[in-house]
Amino acid sequence: QLQLVESGGGLVQPGGSLRLSCAASGLTLYYHTIGWFRQAPGKEREGVSCISSSGGYTNYADSVKGRFTISRDNAKNMVSLQMNSLKPEDTGVYYCAAGRFITVQAMCVNPRGARYWGQGTQVTVSS
Repeated sequence: QLQLVESGGGLVQPGGSLRLSCAASGLTLYYHTIGWFRQAPGKEREGVSCISSSGGYTNYADSVKGRFTISRDNAKNMVSLQMNSLKPEDTGVYYCAAGRFITVQAMCVNPRGARYWGQGTQVTVSS
């Protein structure tokens, strides 16, 4: 069974950090561009960060540049999102997705072509 599973979400105070992980089973992530997306209540889903299959190219939303870092370990079939200096506006459900995209920007802007999606993990930034 092909599956993406996110973990690492939780409740954190503003200024704190969380590390999200996306683990794959039944699927080799090496051939896929991976992206992190989030959706806050009442808002549309937005691309947070995407990484190419080799890890050599990354893309970040302007709102998270300098605070979030995406990385992947193809040997472990896993992608991570390190989130620092968290803000209340970072609150939402975070999803990872995998697909074949020409560029990381293409995936982050329009992920509808992503074939695989996780169930999401809740991130709440609040004092």
